[in-house]
Amino acid sequence: MDIQVIILYCLTDDMLHGLGHSEPPQRSMSDAEVIATALVAMRLFGGNFASARLYLESEGYVPRMLSKSQFNRRLHRVAPKLKCLFLILARVHKTQSDEDVYLVDSFPVPVCDNIRISRCRLYPLEATGGVYRGYIASKRRFFYGLRIHLIVTAEGHPVEAFLAPGAEHDAKALKRFDFNLPEETVVYGDKAYNDYDFEDLLEEAAEIDLLPLRKKNSKRAVPAYVEYLQHAYRKRIETAGSNVEKKLPASIHAVTAEGFELKVFLFVLALSFDGLI
Repeated sequence: MDIQVIILYCLTDDMLHGLGHSEPPQRSMSDAEVIATALVAMRLFGGNFASARLYLESEGYVPRMLSKSQFNRRLHRVAPKLKCLFLILARVHKTQSDEDVYLVDSFPVPVCDNIRISRCRLYPLEATGGVYRGYIASKRRFFYGLRIHLIVTAEGHPVEAFLAPGAEHDAKALKRFDFNLPEETVVYGDKAYNDYDFEDLLEEAAEIDLLPLRKKNSKRAVPAYVEYLQHAYRKRIETAGSNVEKKLPASIHAVTAEGFELKVFLFVLALSFDGLI
């Protein structure tokens, strides 16, 4: 555990310095320490900030730990830097990847049980019009919350990620990715990503070959060996998704929707750090 804490802090601090990040010298706790504390909470304490703060302070890693409210305010203030760190890690993962293959998929993140939907305060049902009520086809059940949309390398390291309401279809969310990937790469996905027009556009504009699993009545059937590769690689992104789900606690405590989404993104960022630790 000690080695992981040190590595997380050193990587975070080095990347912030590389970004030219500066802060007031009189601060008792640096932004690198704030981010590292949040990542330690995600990786080692199931997202519990209080346990991570107590551990790092008692072990002497962060002797001048901020109070609960001060820590939360500072973490929200450095949220844009978290996205920069994710992009840096994504660039590293793309450079180190041995294959020109990427995988796209989405995973549900419930904000509450279905029985409590009418009492949900983060995303009120009446105010949101039910856009957060999604369906999990593999489990044949509905959920209420968000979806994590991911593009990962063949090794399972995330390179692009965003959150969307649970009811948003994968084919629609697909167009929200930047697809900042090397040319002449292949992106595999499941049947929900079939969109012939977008496939043609992606091939013409970026030389990226999007090959989702085809439906039985597809007009663009693929050879048997390609279908075999699709199923084989699909298991890898399912593993990446299960790694995120393992890190997620049974319930994510948050007072605001912004805080909930920040915690979910921190779990994805922690998964990206796993590729370097």
